Amino acid sequence: MIKQLVMATNNANKLREAREILAPLGIEVLSQREAGANCDPEENGATFAENALIKAKAVYEAVKLPTIADDSGLCVDAMDGGPGVYSARYAPEGQHCVKLLEEMKNVPDGKRGAAFECTIAYIDESGSHTMTGECRGAIGHEQRGTNGFGYDPVFMVGERTMAELTADEKNAISHRGAALRELYKYLKERFGE
Repeated sequence: MIKQLVMATNNANKLREAREILAPLGIEVLSQREAGANCDPEENGATFAENALIKAKAVYEAVKLPTIADDSGLCVDAMDGGPGVYSARYAPEGQHCVKLLEEMKNVPDGKRGAAFECTIAYIDESGSHTMTGECRGAIGHEQRGTNGFGYDPVFMVGERTMAELTADEKNAISHRGAALRELYKYLKERFGE
């Protein structure tokens, strides 16, 4: 089993989720800052997979350690899958939920379906591999909860928003959690116990 891998991010929430899910494998997950990678490649891919690979390759080239990167976003049915790969750039920082709720204000409950989607790219000296995860839900009518980030306060799973779930509840159903569990299986199969 590999001992360390680098996650092409400095986002504390993403790192925590990856560390929690990969912990049973005994793999130390380093942020790109901790690994000494100071790069911020332009994410100009047309898909989550392309963007994840762009980030993973850039960090891998800088540190030459097994690297993972994710790209994820919110795909809203009533917006033809948007904002999708543009989720992070959809609105100014802190305004994503406000803008989305405004755009969705006249959309009836039955048409508010959405999915969080995530693709994780893994790269090492032998090549790259991608895995995906999805969490279906709906867009609520107001922001609720304090445990999430990004679009979590408006993304309904059942009667609660993602931001109203505990970390364990969210990890069990989240798109990134699903993709990380696929990564866990891939690493376990590839490198054994």
